[in-house]
Amino acid sequence: MATTSAVIGVLGGTGFYELLDDAQPAATGTPFGEPSEPPLIGKIAGRAVAFIPRHGKDHRFPPHLVPYQANIWALHALGVRQVLAVAAVGSLREEIGVGRLVIPDQVVDRTYGRPQTYFDRVGGVFHAPFADPYCPVGRRTVIDAARRHGWEPVETGTLVVVEGPRFSSRAESRFHAAQGWSIVGMTGQPEAALARELGLCYTAVALVTDVDAGIREGEGVTEAEVIAQFTRNVERIRTTIATAIELLPERPECDCAQKGNPDLAAALHAASR
Repeated sequence: MATTSAVIGVLGGTGFYELLDDAQPAATGTPFGEPSEPPLIGKIAGRAVAFIPRHGKDHRFPPHLVPYQANIWALHALGVRQVLAVAAVGSLREEIGVGRLVIPDQVVDRTYGRPQTYFDRVGGVFHAPFADPYCPVGRRTVIDAARRHGWEPVETGTLVVVEGPRFSSRAESRFHAAQGWSIVGMTGQPEAALARELGLCYTAVALVTDVDAGIREGEGVTEAEVIAQFTRNVERIRTTIATAIELLPERPECDCAQKGNPDLAAALHAASR
């Protein structure tokens, strides 16, 4: 397998298993095991891009078993500095309907049992600044790209991340909505926190595939419905991501890198010997 590098990474969610037409797998191996799939390296608008479908190309990893540490580390090791993370989500607000694209600016983590940090491996303490979890430049760029492809993106909002793999009960859904949160998903954490520890820019790109159980009457959402809705929009998502990649600035215009720990990579390499 070819080993190369990329500056932009894309994580594909449910139903989003392909991005690059002409790509080569990169040799992988991380201190945290293998990623969901070997990253595929290709070019979009002349820019080197690495793509990993977070659930695996055959959707074999449920959300609570995705190798998040390995995925983010593999992208970092390839030189990625900007991560665009695509996911299917449920809406917690009537005005955010099915088919809307949401670019959240906040996250609430209600997962449990997932490795949340890289520092468990190397020891020591690092309190990553996380007040604003997403890259402002990445968010602005994706919003611009979405408009160019006919979306009316929801430009702010709070993503609440639940453990999964089950969907929320009606009571849980109503609780989340009552807090003023906007959308609910299962994979946004610990991805964003791990990216922050490594100083990577991370932007969540969320497609609403359903309205959560407690918001409307009915039987609640099914996995088949989520996949079907995402499949209907996957080509539009793909072209939007491609445009965002083209529009991202060549040089960093944010302080995401300064919020990470510059010694983490070296410490992890030393601990893995």
